[in-house]
Amino acid sequence: MRGLSERQIECPYCGESIDVLIDLSVPQQNYVEDCQVCCRPIDFSIDIGPNGDGSVRVTSENE
Repeated sequence: MRGLSERQIECPYCGESIDVLIDLSVPQQNYVEDCQVCCRPIDFSIDIGPNGDGSVRVTSENE
């Protein structure tokens, strides 16, 4: 069973490292979550492979 995975990302605005939870049960995800430090919107693009590894890409809303 796939669950949640904690990942560390860098905010594209303020550069701070923040921890986020990734839902491994959804193979492709695109969503917006505010930075926990500067409160600006971060666009997340997530691809989870069949073995549970995944790539997490974060960008600012203007990229």
